[in-house]
Amino acid sequence: MRLKDEFITQDLGDEQVMVAEGGDAFNGIVRSNETAAFIVDMLSEDVSEKDIVDAMCAKYDAPRSMIEEDVRSILDILRSINALEE
Repeated sequence: MRLKDEFITQDLGDEQVMVAEGGDAFNGIVRSNETAAFIVDMLSEDVSEKDIVDAMCAKYDAPRSMIEEDVRSILDILRSINALEE
């Protein structure tokens, strides 16, 4: 899976914002904290959910089960706004 090309991200200090350029599936701004931004950045290339979880486990000191829940939650939000190519 990967982030659709029409979704543009920009880092603003300690937060990341994402907007859809064109298209009519989503009209708004998504603000991401550091963890969500890490996931969104990984989605700039074709990546699996497991790849994201593995990378986050290497970066963050948290139980794998908690990271899996967080990744699943962020991916569900991105799916809800039709931001992912799967």
